[in-house]
Amino acid sequence: MTKNPDTTDKPVDVLDCTPSYAEGQILPNDAIHTQRGIKSRHAQMMAIGGTIGTGLFVGVGEVLALAGPANILLAYIAICIIVYAIITATNEINTYLPFSGCSMAAYGTRFVSPSLGFAMGLLYWYSFGILVAYEVTAAALVIDYWPNSVPIAVWITIMLIVVVGLNIFPVKVYGETEFWFASLKVFLIIGLLILSFVLFWGGGPDHARLGFHYWKHPGAFNTYLVSGNTGRFCAFLYTLCYSVFSFNFAPELLVLAAGEMRNPRKNLPRAAKQYFYRLIIFYILGVLAIGVICPSNASGLTTGSGVAASPWVIAIKRAGIHGLDSVVNAVIITSAWSSANSYLYMSCRTLYSLAKAGSAPAIFTRCNRHGVPYYAVLVSSLFALLAYMDCSAGASTAFNWFVNVTNTAGFTSWTCCGIIFLRFRAACKAQGLEGKDLPYRSSLQPWMGIIATAVCPILLLCNGFEVFFHGEWSISGFLTSYVGLFVFVAVYSAHRIVRWRDGWTIPSEQVDLVSGLDEVEALSEETTEKKGFWRRVWD
Repeated sequence: MTKNPDTTDKPVDVLDCTPSYAEGQILPNDAIHTQRGIKSRHAQMMAIGGTIGTGLFVGVGEVLALAGPANILLAYIAICIIVYAIITATNEINTYLPFSGCSMAAYGTRFVSPSLGFAMGLLYWYSFGILVAYEVTAAALVIDYWPNSVPIAVWITIMLIVVVGLNIFPVKVYGETEFWFASLKVFLIIGLLILSFVLFWGGGPDHARLGFHYWKHPGAFNTYLVSGNTGRFCAFLYTLCYSVFSFNFAPELLVLAAGEMRNPRKNLPRAAKQYFYRLIIFYILGVLAIGVICPSNASGLTTGSGVAASPWVIAIKRAGIHGLDSVVNAVIITSAWSSANSYLYMSCRTLYSLAKAGSAPAIFTRCNRHGVPYYAVLVSSLFALLAYMDCSAGASTAFNWFVNVTNTAGFTSWTCCGIIFLRFRAACKAQGLEGKDLPYRSSLQPWMGIIATAVCPILLLCNGFEVFFHGEWSISGFLTSYVGLFVFVAVYSAHRIVRWRDGWTIPSEQVDLVSGLDEVEALSEETTEKKGFWRRVWD
């Protein structure tokens, strides 16, 4: 009897095997690996501006109008603390085990339970996919700032073709495009901060010194739902819950990219450190600047559509600076486009990760010769077709319902990230893995992780608090606020019923801290060629 050439008795290389973390199997790697094409500079720029989209440039205007400049500043400071707690927590796990196909869902399966990992994976997959459609639609609406007769469906089609095309190319192309997209965002925000500083001191065309005038008139704190201090607190709480959209899934992007990152144990800690400066410069100083240059009672914040509702654009027009609003508008379009690109990357890599864990059909692990999981890209791209629903008035209502499913996804994800981190720490302690054995360990942990894990569920439940006030109740409002949470709980519960023999959590002593470690350590120990100064900078 002749041997099948595919089953010869050759030794199995650990680098050619993929752990199926849901089932505890080791599967032969038959063209299922992604490739590590994300360079250090790609990772740094993705950490700085990877998922900054229309939220920070346009959506923040609605919150400013409702809450006032002081409330929005305090809320963003609070959210930045939570985000930094999450990024340092996830980075500990991710730096230790940045295996191919890693994601927070895969870590959830491995460190907590298969049910949590499956529910998180599905949450990520559909949320990222829907957000592709959201950002593409937002970019198309921003284009309408300039008078044109081109139907919005045409702009949506053009942007979707480019976004899907970029994700079909090798991951180094994605990394390169995100590097330049994120660079534009960084230059825009820095430029707007400089403009705000100039206007603060009266350097605009009208030489009017703004100072903190708008903090006095119309005021620093607005009220919401009720009057007095209770109303001011409600405005702060609303801003706290709403502002998560500007940060949505930013920590998770680095986790997903780690499986395709060159020397992740070196580059991930660098990228995580960038978060601290990003949060201060882009978000905290950004919203402070918005409160300085744009009054919360500016009519355009609530009556404008698209970029016309951007507090930055409104402030530029009020200052009488001609032409600059169009420049800002152009960069906002690229920001939305970039976010759509990132969300599609995250969606398809999540599906790829689910398939590697045995929680999705194995066909989604197939990669082409460039390491691109093309089936996962194409199927995940189908969510983007939801963008066309916004082309008609009736269908746009249904599209908004899809977007609302993602409203609670941020806090749900961060709650799960905190749980996974605490379980990882418990497993390390139970198995004698000390801090010195970890390639990265934050001095703020585990306390920041504990705080974030406790606070995020509270904010998740407060997401639709306004519907519980007298006269504010509506079924549609309630479902809009909590439908995403209901979907997550339903998926988790269904998986628990199917896998009822599994424990609620994997015992700390039995958590797998070893599988895939050989590959990671081999990558870290690889000797690299000597490079010149400019080559080192470029890489």
